[in-house]
Parts: sequence; C-alpha cells; structure tokens
Amino acid sequence: MTSSELYRSRDWHQPRQDSDQVLRLLREGALELEGRLVDASNTTLRAVLTLDGMTARCVYKPVRGERPLWDFPDGNLAGREVAAYLVSAATGWDLVPPTVLRDGPLGPGSCQLWIDEPVEPEPLVGFVPTDKLPPQWLAVAAARDEEGIPYALAHADDPRLARLAVLDAVINNADRKGGHVLVGPDGRLYGVDHGVSFHVEEKLRTVLWGWAGRELPADSAEVLAALAGAVAGELGGALAEHLTVSEVAELASRIGRLRAAGRFPLPSRQWPAMPWPPM
Repeated sequence: MTSSELYRSRDWHQPRQDSDQVLRLLREGALELEGRLVDASNTTLRAVLTLDGMTARCVYKPVRGERPLWDFPDGNLAGREVAAYLVSAATGWDLVPPTVLRDGPLGPGSCQLWIDEPVEPEPLVGFVPTDKLPPQWLAVAAARDEEGIPYALAHADDPRLARLAVLDAVINNADRKGGHVLVGPDGRLYGVDHGVSFHVEEKLRTVLWGWAGRELPADSAEVLAALAGAVAGELGGALAEHLTVSEVAELASRIGRLRAAGRFPLPSRQWPAMPWPPM
C-alpha cells in the first residue's frame, strides 16, 4: 500500500489546533514518514502522527538534514522553528502552527502540525499583471515576464497578513517567501518555515513590504507590550533552550524598537530585503 493509500484508509480525528492535545500528539505520537517535500532546501518530510486514537499529519525537519549556512550556526534551525512558534503563541495571534522539538526516524528535529489548504486557497501574495492589481493590494516590487509584460509582486492589504509582518519583524525572519504563507480551511492564516530567524544582525527579508513605514496595526501596541514582559520572564527562559543569550536579548531589543517607533520597519540598505525566490 502506498503512503497516499495508507493515508486515505485511515479514520482521521485531528484535535483542535490550539489545544494541549495537539502538542502532546506532536511530542509523543508515533511518527510514520509519508514522503519528502522536494522543493525544500533542507530535508523536509511529511509524516503521520498517531497517539491514543488521535491522528494528524505533520512536517518533520531532522537536524541531520539541515544544510550548513554561513551566517547561522550548524544544527539549530529546528530549534528556531520552535522558537518562532513560542513567540507566535505568546502574541495570542497563533500565526505559526504548533511546533515542537522531538526525536524521529532520522533523529532529533522540529515537528510542526501540517496545515491543509483548500483546493483553491485564497490568494494573498503573488505576481499579478501591473494593470490588473486587485483592489486593496499593495505592490512591493516590479517585474516583467518573458514577453516583457509588466508584473508586480504584491500582497493583500489584509489584517491577518499585517500581523504576520509584525511577527516577522519581531523574530527577524530572513526568509518570508509568498509560499510560506498558508490559509487553512478555517480561514486562519499561518506562516511556516522560520529556521532562519532570530539572528542578532538585521536580516529581515520578506515579500510583505507593502506596509513599510506605515503605522502598526491598532492591536500591536498591547500585544508587543505583553510580549516584552513575556520575553523578560517565562518565555525568555523557554527561548533560551533554542537560542543564544545574545539572540534572546536582541529579540527584546527589537520588540522595544518596534514599540517605540509604532511603525513597520523599512527595508535595510545593508542586506537584501527580498528573499529569493520570492514565492
């Protein structure tokens, strides 16, 4: 029986995404590999978790499959995935699917709840013909196709996406591609792939520059104030299991700068501001 046939033959009882049950399932569930996501730069595997009658799919990224990077230490991208989830959960926005660090068939790695997108997901980021830019979309960059027709890389002026842009600024996400933005069947927006985040140097690279320099969403002030307190307390201790002391300290500093400015950051002049490829 193939993996897909095995999946279709099961009776799925996935717990609520925001429940303690799903974290227990991620940490303790029996993990059965289904296949590899071949487009990912690091080893990224889809798997099935089973525990006490609960089943769910997950994304398993073993540490041994991480490609060495010149600007991030070897072997800790999985921990940064977990750190991004912890920060997201602390904001109350829950923009990152539940993620844990656990052992698996290929050794320790991050394990994140799989998000099933609709067959025709809601478009939020993409390349669109310049003369057909949807209303309430924000252009980020100009491009042309092979025939020279002008296109714009753009994204929706959507409050869910704006919150994700705030989170990216907080965690210093160096790889917010359009393909890393998912909309679940419940209409909730999720960001994934945060292994290259939390660097002490400014490395924000994102396709969500449409709000650059604009005021932060109205609820950001309260959220960032609470997040600052959390980083100074229990959250900071949890993050210290995955990040260096300097990275946790710089996280607190970034939150402070965002609170003081009250605006989305501008693209850096010292670092490429756009991930490649952007989608």
